[in-house]
Amino acid sequence: MRVVLQRVSRASVEVEGNIIGKIDNGLLLLLGIHVDDNIKELEWMVNKVIGLRIFEDEDGKMNNSLTDAGGSLLIVSQFTLYGDCEKGRRPGFIDAARPEKAIPMYEEFIDRCKKLGVHVESGEFGADMKVDLLNDGPVTLVIDSPARLRG
Repeated sequence: MRVVLQRVSRASVEVEGNIIGKIDNGLLLLLGIHVDDNIKELEWMVNKVIGLRIFEDEDGKMNNSLTDAGGSLLIVSQFTLYGDCEKGRRPGFIDAARPEKAIPMYEEFIDRCKKLGVHVESGEFGADMKVDLLNDGPVTLVIDSPARLRG
């Protein structure tokens, strides 16, 4: 599982001219599901994202988590995070999970974040989406789940 995480002052996602998800202070997550991902990796990633201390405390240090900061999540599916550009000029996507697997995992990721008390907005899996954001910091991280969690 791969996440590109951006700390944002605001972010939104639009489909066919309609804003379907919008947050203020929080995190924009671009979420890629690998063909071999499992529930252990999903659980690890949810806990990592929610607990990551990348929000500033009263001293201006990155010591607060998303929940400490009272932030929200905007989660957008992004199969292109597993694009392989090593050969040729067209990326290959054989490492990205097919929709039959990726959709339930994407939905489970969203549900688990909500169960932890975080306000979550999301994109629409498989749709042509327009994502707008104001990166705060800027803070951008790429997080891969540990391969050891793959069974």
